[in-house]
Parts: sequence; C-alpha cells; structure tokens
Amino acid sequence: MKKVLIVDDAAFMRVSIKNMLTKNGYEVIGEAENGKVALQKYQELGPDIVTMDITMPEMDGLTSLKKILEMDPGARIVMISAMGQESMVREAVLSGAKGFIVKPFKEDVIVAALNNLP
Repeated sequence: MKKVLIVDDAAFMRVSIKNMLTKNGYEVIGEAENGKVALQKYQELGPDIVTMDITMPEMDGLTSLKKILEMDPGARIVMISAMGQESMVREAVLSGAKGFIVKPFKEDVIVAALNNLP
C-alpha cells in the first residue's frame, strides 16, 4: 500500500483528497498545511508520494518541492494547482515534480495520476 503525505493549506481539500485516496487503496500517513510543515512531515514519515498544493502561506509548494528533492532526489511529488497557474506548474515539473493535477479535479483524475507515477 502506497503511503501518501497530503499538503494543502485548505483543510477541506486535505479531507477531500484523503477520502478519495483512502477509498482507492492508498494510506494517508500525514497532512501538512504549508510547505514548512511538509518538510518536517516528509522527514518524519518518509511517504512514498506527496500531493503538494502550489499556493500556501509560510512556504509555497514550489519552494517545498525543491527542498524535499534536495533531501531526497527520488521523492515522488505531484503538484496540485488551481487553473491559471500554468507557469508555476511548468516550473514545478522542470524542478522535479513527477506530475500535476489541476483543481477542481475528480477522483478518477487524482487516482490515475498517482497510479501512473514512475
């Protein structure tokens, strides 16, 4: 069972993603409300996959993505962004994100994105 860390500043979004993933055989081992907390949780929990929102307070998803990849070049991080953030998504993928999902998304889209990770 793949272990997932969900990073999003909106509590309802974390709950929504958690429910979708749990229903589809993923184990959600942690949640973080910003990139700073995500770094700590990544080190503590060692997830297989991270879903990372781009826009968050304290530390955004792009900065957190880069810092996690410095610690663990093999980290599998999927960015989640709102419409209209194409340049940030492009930067995230060039920086090492393994994929991205655009909000709002349906359950099958997020499950397929995680199932298809290298």
